[in-house]
Amino acid sequence: MHDHRIPLQALLRHAESERDAAQAALLGAAARAQQLARQAEQLLAYRDDYRRRAPAHGAQAAGIALVRSHRDFMQRLEQAIEQQRAQQEAAERDAAAAREALRALELRVASVGKLLERREVQQQQRAARSEQRRHDEAAQRAAWTQRARSAAG
Repeated sequence: MHDHRIPLQALLRHAESERDAAQAALLGAAARAQQLARQAEQLLAYRDDYRRRAPAHGAQAAGIALVRSHRDFMQRLEQAIEQQRAQQEAAERDAAAAREALRALELRVASVGKLLERREVQQQQRAARSEQRRHDEAAQRAAWTQRARSAAG
């Protein structure tokens, strides 16, 4: 009798392998998103600190060149913050997509596992019916043999 579970077991192993790879991808994407969030916080803290140290802040007299230099640097810092924000949002989208991919693969693993369980139950039921049939046939042969002996003796 051919075991129909073998291809399903191979499919289950393949699905589990894909799921495991998706878990690793999600961990990487989540770590990247967290790293970018920390960097964004550091940039914002640096910007706030740099603003507090602005020339002519707090009634300090400052030269025009220093004020322009500070303003130009603040503009570049704002651009860097915007670029960081865009990278962080992209990383968060990547992590969300990785989470969805993982969910789909976990569902696939569960579905294949459930199908494998059902096939195993079906095979056990067939085996039980076959065994019952063998017992019934043996009992029937024993009864025929008994009747034949009774009729002959």
